[in-house]
Amino acid sequence: MLDVQKIRDDFPILGREVNGHPLVYMDNAATTQKPRQVIQALVDYYENFNANVHRGVHTLSMEATDMYEDARKKVAKFINASDSDTVIWTRNASESLNLVAYSWARENVKSGNNIVLTPMEHHSNLVPWQELAREKNASIRYIPLDDEGVLDLSTIGSIIDDQTILVSIVHMSNALGTINPVKELCDLTHTKGAKFLVDGAQSVPHMVVDVQEIDCDFMAFSGHKMMGPTGIG
Repeated sequence: MLDVQKIRDDFPILGREVNGHPLVYMDNAATTQKPRQVIQALVDYYENFNANVHRGVHTLSMEATDMYEDARKKVAKFINASDSDTVIWTRNASESLNLVAYSWARENVKSGNNIVLTPMEHHSNLVPWQELAREKNASIRYIPLDDEGVLDLSTIGSIIDDQTILVSIVHMSNALGTINPVKELCDLTHTKGAKFLVDGAQSVPHMVVDVQEIDCDFMAFSGHKMMGPTGIG
């Protein structure tokens, strides 16, 4: 049987009381609380290994660099990336999405192209594309939702077309919990010669995500939504 109290004991903040009652935290889709193992790992790093990575040849810098790159390998294995070199550190999923928008997309989106999104996107997967579309004289298209909050793919063939440059879609909605068929949409996107981006901020913490199986070109997610520290994406 699941020992709920034992799990709670791993999270120091859950020892707090709020309004005279034990803290019940229900906002994990926004950010997760940190278990003492994560907190202790941070303490251990700052007490024993703190140094600039890839910036020195002294012992601390080399040890910190090894830890930094080992973490990259672990993330690659976690999402089944083909190579750890495909994992790029950012501060969060929002910055990751903006990085794609203002690097790859800014260089490749042309006048007359379209970018395909959905109405269930987080603002960080809406605003960068809206701004870029204005800048490049491109257009934004949306895959509609049905009454159940599920993507209506009945007209998808006319939405993703030969002028589509990018399809950027949330894997699991932070508001609805809907899990979108990203593999199916990725395959269709690639038949049109376009790139496919997955916002995995909610899916990666809660389900097995295999980037090679999906075959996406980009995926963004955050460590702080899966009990890691703030500032890791």
